[in-house]
Amino acid sequence: MSDTASPGGFPYRLVATDLDGTLLRSDDTVSQRTRDALAAATAAGAAHIVVTGRAVPWTRHILDDLGYQGLAVCGQGAQVYDAGAHRLLTSVTLDRQLAGVALAKIEAEVGPLHLAASRDGLDGEVLVGPGYAVQGTLPATPFTDASDLWTAPLNKLYIQHPTLTDDELCEVATRTAGGFVTVTMAGAGIVELLPLGLTKATGLSLAARRLGMKAADTIAFGDMPNDIPMFAWASYGVAMADAHEELKAVADEVTSSHDEDGIAVVLERLLG
Repeated sequence: MSDTASPGGFPYRLVATDLDGTLLRSDDTVSQRTRDALAAATAAGAAHIVVTGRAVPWTRHILDDLGYQGLAVCGQGAQVYDAGAHRLLTSVTLDRQLAGVALAKIEAEVGPLHLAASRDGLDGEVLVGPGYAVQGTLPATPFTDASDLWTAPLNKLYIQHPTLTDDELCEVATRTAGGFVTVTMAGAGIVELLPLGLTKATGLSLAARRLGMKAADTIAFGDMPNDIPMFAWASYGVAMADAHEELKAVADEVTSSHDEDGIAVVLERLLG
């Protein structure tokens, strides 16, 4: 627990929440109970930062709907976004040459992959290739020529395999290409290749520093392996009930599911 509690008695100065599977319910909404709990935490002096694998173009509409005015960490830590000003403060891009080498090494091991890519910037498109299954109803631009992937700066590549599970694909990709890119799993069907060394903790530490806060001030909520570095950085990590087992194994606490207001359950207890 932080020894620099917020003035209102809440034991943390910073609340970091993942988005999908954590803050958002299955219908992509945030419950009123969770909104109220976060509002109470901020009224007690804490700041709330959304930390998501989604790049800004796939995140902005959710933040606007929430009336969210603070900083958000997007793109798996690649982007720090000022939601109130609709401004990108920092952005890290993928080395496309290294990414090409990484893809070649993975495909040499498991055969052809289905690909998608997130382009950099406030309005960066997500390009989706043949066979790639986009999760949900998020906007995407189809491509058929793989060379189209490399024509503009990218935040990340998404990879899928026709027969391997997400865990199997993540293991193979890490083993064969982990020296060229960071490999992470962000959800069902979402295995990503990122700039080497980039994690959610990278972006969260940058955003926290802008707010004058530290890891010791932070409680973090998440549900997938891509949240493991964030939990390692924060003072306290809370996994949702339906979280991936790898995240539960490193969590300080497991709360209710995202559909059962797991964030609110913890915040209400801490608020007393």
